Amino acid sequence: MKLNILGCYAATPRTLTNPTSQVLEIKNHLFLIDCGEGTQVQLRKNKIKFSRINHIFISHLHGDHFFGLPGLISTFRLLGRDKEMHIYGPKGIKEAITLLLKLGDSWTNYPISFHELVSKKPELIFEDEKVSVETIPLDHRVYTNGFLFREKLGERKLNIEAVAKYKIDKCYFQNIKNGKDITLDDGIVVPNMKLTLDPPKPKNYAYCSDTGYYPEIIEQINKVDILYHESTFLESEAHLSAKTKHATA
Repeated sequence: MKLNILGCYAATPRTLTNPTSQVLEIKNHLFLIDCGEGTQVQLRKNKIKFSRINHIFISHLHGDHFFGLPGLISTFRLLGRDKEMHIYGPKGIKEAITLLLKLGDSWTNYPISFHELVSKKPELIFEDEKVSVETIPLDHRVYTNGFLFREKLGERKLNIEAVAKYKIDKCYFQNIKNGKDITLDDGIVVPNMKLTLDPPKPKNYAYCSDTGYYPEIIEQINKVDILYHESTFLESEAHLSAKTKHATA
């Protein structure tokens, strides 16, 4: 798992800082999380391949979290993209993006699947054999979700020393990786556990974007390996955070 924070500043772009956007590399996926202005430039500065981004997660529809998305979608078209793009975000994101594409007569040459979110409870929104993604409902001025990314337990690893000890031919290695026991020439069965090593412990990452103090999320995120939680204000400015529903540090 590798997290690349492209921007984490407040609502306005600055010379050396950028609005919110992140790239999470997890189990061969490259997930883009929020897409504020300047995201494309940051992707290029960090030498991140545009073609590897197939899933984009938008926490809410405030501009500093998604105004970079229309431009990125347009750039994908100019780069000749033909692979489907999946966009997860609050209800209304499809209308916002398609309106701009329509007005600019710049429809994409690749399919876009919009997954609009409305639930105020944690919801599984993506899953394959290696990773899952669920929403973390937050408390902001507009409908907002964070996202919880979980790795799944991987395959057991081949123990080279063990297979050498039992003089097992390489042609059986794939069967061992698939979890099968091995029967030796003398009829002795060697359990798979003796021929493999435990896979790495799965990791998980919780992304909590703009939100006021919200104890309801503690149970969902309290055992994550990495937590990103915005804190726009200092504790001394708590009176401001209460008005805008941001957190303090």
